[in-house]
Amino acid sequence: MASLNRVVLIGNLTRDPELRYIPSGTAICTFGLAMNERYKQGDEWKEKPVFVDINVWGKQGENCSEYLGKGRQVCVEGRLNFSQWETDEGQKRSKLDVTADRVVFLGSRGEPAGSGGGGGTSARAPVSNSSSEDDVPF
Repeated sequence: MASLNRVVLIGNLTRDPELRYIPSGTAICTFGLAMNERYKQGDEWKEKPVFVDINVWGKQGENCSEYLGKGRQVCVEGRLNFSQWETDEGQKRSKLDVTADRVVFLGSRGEPAGSGGGGGTSARAPVSNSSSEDDVPF
């Protein structure tokens, strides 16, 4: 049976991106992303924050480092990556993060968190209650 490792996340950066280069010269940009998970408990809606670290490689990582900042909203498409290691003290550690294939900048650069993403109100045309046979398309 085939498997699929694909995630799409929309959230806000929890910190400014950090850019570094590995010995081969390839750029890697890392930032934290926060999303809210909504669920209903009884008659009340609750929100639980979810945090994940994002890694963006190459030129796209350099662009993220240059144009993104804390609070900026982004859409990240990528795959889950699970890492395990042992500390100097012998403790086993593990981490789940996302390796981004695509990062879409949402909102505008100067907008504070939560003000982008297409929310807000829009004007609507008035609705007419009257109809005639000329309005029917068939």
